[in-house]
Amino acid sequence: MARSTIPSSIHTALTLLSIAILVLPSHAIYFYFDGNSPKCFFEELAKDTLVVGHYDALQWDEATRTYNVSPDLKIQITVEETFDNDHRIVNQSGASKGKYTFSAADSGEHRICFIPSGVAAAGWLTGGAMTGNVKFNLDMIIGETSKIEANDKDKMKDIQTKIRDLNTRLQDIRREQVFQREREAEFRDQSESTNSRVVKWTLVQLFILGITCAWQLTHLRAFFIKQKLT
Repeated sequence: MARSTIPSSIHTALTLLSIAILVLPSHAIYFYFDGNSPKCFFEELAKDTLVVGHYDALQWDEATRTYNVSPDLKIQITVEETFDNDHRIVNQSGASKGKYTFSAADSGEHRICFIPSGVAAAGWLTGGAMTGNVKFNLDMIIGETSKIEANDKDKMKDIQTKIRDLNTRLQDIRREQVFQREREAEFRDQSESTNSRVVKWTLVQLFILGITCAWQLTHLRAFFIKQKLT
């Protein structure tokens, strides 16, 4: 029988993929529940470290001999600070598939536990060579926010779009304010110039009126003297 060989390009790609998986700060694992016994993990987390987990629990179906989604299966998630007398910071109960997120309030060891409940936790189907009646897939990301679901990315894009729109509106308002200030300054300059011209014209009129009155008085006085009326 001929031995199958792997091309060097595929081997290189697989090697790079393995290295990339090791570099990513993600824990993608799966394990089995037997009954309602909890499964716990201990993680040493620094303060303000963000932890995002995606899980998917499947129930064993004896009829099909496969693990399938069960609407009755529930998963409870708890996170406790072992360094602070097991202070519980997360107590979340949800469907068989979901997501959990928390941020470490203080540095230290954290215990993350998963507890099944419902039909899958009854343990009525755990026979033969099966490891357990519930298969639990877990993808836990620690200290990394680059792996975000598409919906979350869409929400972030919507928020960014709204922020850009608000910034654009603020810029429009500022430009309108600058324009209104310029128009106000121009109108003020025109008003001051008009008032100045009115005052000057009034002074000129008063000066001409004064000269005219003086000339008329002088003319009348000369006329009266000539007529020997005075």
